[in-house]
Amino acid sequence: MTHPERSGGAAVPASVAGAWRRLTRLLGALATLGLAACAGLPADSGQLVSNALPPQPDSALVRVAEASTPAPGLTGVRLLPLGSFALDARLQLVQRARHSLDVQYYVLDDDATGRLLLQRLADAAARGVRVRLLVDDLYTSNTDAMLRAMAALPNVEVRVFNPFCCARQSGLATRFAASLSELYRLNHRMHNKLLLADGALAVAGGRNIADDYFQRGVQHNFVDLDALVIGAVVPELAAIFDRYWNSPVVRTIESVSPTAEPAGELQQRFHRLTADARSAAPLALPEVDLLGYGPIGDDLEGGRLGLVWGRALAISDPPDKWQRDADTAWVDSLAYRALMKIWTADREVTITSPYLIPGPMGISAFEALRQRQVQVTVLTNSLAATDEPLVHTGYSRYRPQLVDAGVELYELSPMRTQRNKKLGVFGSSTGRLHAKTAVVDGDKTFIGSMNLDPRSRTQNTELGLFIESPQLAREMLRVIRVSREQSAYRVQRAPSGGLQWHAVDGDAEQVLLEEPESSVWLQLHNLILGPLVPEQLL
Repeated sequence: MTHPERSGGAAVPASVAGAWRRLTRLLGALATLGLAACAGLPADSGQLVSNALPPQPDSALVRVAEASTPAPGLTGVRLLPLGSFALDARLQLVQRARHSLDVQYYVLDDDATGRLLLQRLADAAARGVRVRLLVDDLYTSNTDAMLRAMAALPNVEVRVFNPFCCARQSGLATRFAASLSELYRLNHRMHNKLLLADGALAVAGGRNIADDYFQRGVQHNFVDLDALVIGAVVPELAAIFDRYWNSPVVRTIESVSPTAEPAGELQQRFHRLTADARSAAPLALPEVDLLGYGPIGDDLEGGRLGLVWGRALAISDPPDKWQRDADTAWVDSLAYRALMKIWTADREVTITSPYLIPGPMGISAFEALRQRQVQVTVLTNSLAATDEPLVHTGYSRYRPQLVDAGVELYELSPMRTQRNKKLGVFGSSTGRLHAKTAVVDGDKTFIGSMNLDPRSRTQNTELGLFIESPQLAREMLRVIRVSREQSAYRVQRAPSGGLQWHAVDGDAEQVLLEEPESSVWLQLHNLILGPLVPEQLL
C-alpha cells in the first residue's frame, strides 16, 4: 500500500490560516447539528511522563558504539541507500537492544514489513526491553486494532500523534467526516522518522515502515535514504523523541481507542495478527551496497562499526508547531534552518526532494544562487514517478523558471530505475523518489524527512540531521549521482523554446519533447484538474 506523504488534508500556509479557522468553525457548527459523528477528543486524563534511558555499559550496542568512536563530540554516520540494508539495520538494533527502544514514524503499515518490525519489538519487550512506540494517527485505520493490542504487552507503550477522535477503524475520508469541527488541527501531521536503541545507536532519514520503502512492494517501490548514526548526535535525537512523547498533542492509544477486553485477550490478538512475521524468511541481503558497505550485523558481530565521522546537529520542528505564532514557528522550524544553509551556499548545492514546489520566493533564491555562480543540481520525481500527480502540477508551474535560473534539473524515470541494479531490485514495480537530502559546498550534508514544499514548511513536523564531513558529502553525492545519471532525465530548454527531457544510456541518446513515460490519461488528468487546485492546497 502506498501512502502519499503529503496527505492529511489540504496544505494551508500561515497566510490563510485565519480563513481556514473560519471554515473549520463553520464546519464545527454543522457538526453540532448532527452532520458529524463526534465533537472531539475526550478530555486528557493525564499520561505519565517518561524520558530516554541513559546508555548502560552492559548493552552490547553501547559497547560497540564506544569502541567505534574515535573522539568525544563526533558523530559517526553510515548512509543506507539500499532498502534491504535499511530494514536489516532496524531489525538488528531491535534484536540486540537490551534496555530501551524508542520508535517514531509517520507511517507504520499493516503489511509484511510493518508486522515484522512490530513482532520484533514485541520480542524485545518480552526480553525486558522498554519499548516506546509513537505513530502519527493519519494512517492508523488499518493498524488501530493491532497497535491497541500491542499496548497490552508488558514493557510496551504506544502513543499516537494528534489523534482522530473517532471512526478509528474507518477509512481516511470517514475519519475526517467524523471530525469536521477539528479539520484545522487534523491537517497537521508528524512526518518524523526515527528509531533509537539503548540510547546509543539510531536510524533516521526518509523511510516510513511499509513494504514500498524497503523495495518489498509489488507495484511501487521508493528510492529512499536513511542513515545509521552513533556518537554525539544520539542524545540530541533522544531529547527530540522525549519532547514528542511527552507533548500534550500526543495521546496514549488506550485513551483514544478504549476497549473493555482483558489484557490477556489483547495480547493473544497481537500475536495472531503478527504470526506471519514470526515465520518470515530471513531478509535476502547482498554482500555490499553501492558504497561498498556490508550488512550492519557483520560489523556489530565484529564489535566495531565502519562509519564516516564528523560534527552533527539534530533538528526537529516543535510538536505543537501549528499552535504557535506563524513567525515564531517559521524561525524555529527545520525548514527555515535547512533553507538558510542552502541559500547561503558558496560553491555548490545538490538537492533531492520528491515533492518540489519552490514558490516565487524559492525561485528568487535559486536565481540568487546562480547569480553568485553557485552550481545548483536538483533531483525530483517525474510525472510518471510521482505518487501525487496533482502535486506535480504545482512543481511543473515552476519547472521552466528553475531551468531558466540555471538549475541542473533531473526527474526520476521509473523505467530507467528498473534497469539500475545499483539502487536495488525493482523488478516490474514503479520506481519513485522519496529521499530528502542536500549537500552544500561539498562538506555539509542534510538527511531527513523534509520536502521542499509548503506542507513541510508550515503543516507537518519534520526531523533532520546536519553533518559536517567532506567524506560523507562525497558518499552522498555518489548515491545521488547514481540516481541522477542512471535513473533520471535531465530537463532542459528545447530549441523550440519549450522543455525537453534528455537521457543517455551507453551510446544511445534519448531526447523527448513530452512528459516521459506518463500516460495520456495522466497528462489529461493534470491538465484539467491542475489549474483548479490553488497552490496553497497542494
